Amino acid sequence: MIKKIRNSRGFTLVELMIVVAIVGILAALAIYGVRKYITNAKTAEARNSLGQMSKDASAAYSREGMAGTVLTVGTSTAVTNALCGSALATIPASAASIQGRKYQSNPAEWNGGTNLVGWTCLKFSMQDPQYFMYNYTQTGGVSAAGGKFDAIAQGDLNGDGVLSTFDFGGQLQSGSGAGLVVTLAPTIIETNPDE
Repeated sequence: MIKKIRNSRGFTLVELMIVVAIVGILAALAIYGVRKYITNAKTAEARNSLGQMSKDASAAYSREGMAGTVLTVGTSTAVTNALCGSALATIPASAASIQGRKYQSNPAEWNGGTNLVGWTCLKFSMQDPQYFMYNYTQTGGVSAAGGKFDAIAQGDLNGDGVLSTFDFGGQLQSGSGAGLVVTLAPTIIETNPDE
């Protein structure tokens, strides 16, 4: 009879506490994983945009340019290749616009520059709301070996005032043939990517 009563009892307090502890640990791991997944999804915007900006800079260098003046009869002009000059403005202009939130840029913001300078030269723009502010800088010669560019994204995903920075660069180098080639960095430099 005693054996029968013992078999019909429920779980002991210790057993229930062990189950609650296990569920709590699993929940904590799940929350961490989901948070990491969401942050990674948001930073994918910066990585994709910088990759596109770098490809656009390389394509801009490959476009052939010529003087825009009328040639006199019997003369010619040289074909030139040049990197786009630095963007005239960071979009958005202030980190406060992306601090823990998204920013919807105005299409006119991406029209800054000329066919040789800035966003117009790169033919880069964003139509969707963005977590990051973007800039493009060019240093050194635009058509000489050693000329460099950096595509930069900065964001503040958690709104704490600390910016995460993503930087993807490229450089003009002497190719094996007679000309220069744009070479891109093998990876994006990331500083505080989860901020």
